[in-house]
Amino acid sequence: MTRAALLVLADGRFPAGGHAHSGGAEAAVRAGRVTDAASLEEFCRGRLHTSGLVAAALAAAAALGVDPVALDAAADARTPSAALRTTARKLGRQLTRAARATWPGPELDALARQFPKGAHQPVVLGLTARAAGLGPEDAAYCSAYEGVSGPATAVVRLLSLDPFDATGALARLAPELDLVARQAVDAARRARDEGPDALPACSAPLLDIGAEAHAAWPVRLFAS
Repeated sequence: MTRAALLVLADGRFPAGGHAHSGGAEAAVRAGRVTDAASLEEFCRGRLHTSGLVAAALAAAAALGVDPVALDAAADARTPSAALRTTARKLGRQLTRAARATWPGPELDALARQFPKGAHQPVVLGLTARAAGLGPEDAAYCSAYEGVSGPATAVVRLLSLDPFDATGALARLAPELDLVARQAVDAARRARDEGPDALPACSAPLLDIGAEAHAAWPVRLFAS
């Protein structure tokens, strides 16, 4: 495989189901915490350095070959919200289907057998990157970028925000995305030697609270 496989995996048109999810942005918009490009940037920054770092480290560890069953348990322990755990597994199931069709391989087949209802999405993402011939850095970057690009895209729809402004917010976060990807890979390498307890466990309580409230809404534009 070539590094260009990363472009396929990170493409928003890759059929992994992420387009139906706002990454907590819909709840943040209703709560008045995201109202414009500046508050979107702050929301994405907070997400990047908390749940984004955790997800990127899980993905990098899976790409390095750390046991996906142990990583899935680590992901569960780092996701206190039942609604977010359900979402992560739904997205993981969809990504598994897309990955097996795109880069078929025994590791993805084994994961599908072990987790028929879906493993956590970052774990699947890391194994997908591995199947595509990509490394832990690629998996970390893909995960970190997904963690901020999804909310940015959602807010464009939710607030009719100018797409240029949303893209500008993502561009300004690029140096921090580099930092988070490096931190994630460093943690993944420690986890390979020391076990999943070496992975970060950053918390984002407002994302957890917002997810639980959002799951109970009778009408919503996004699934999460």
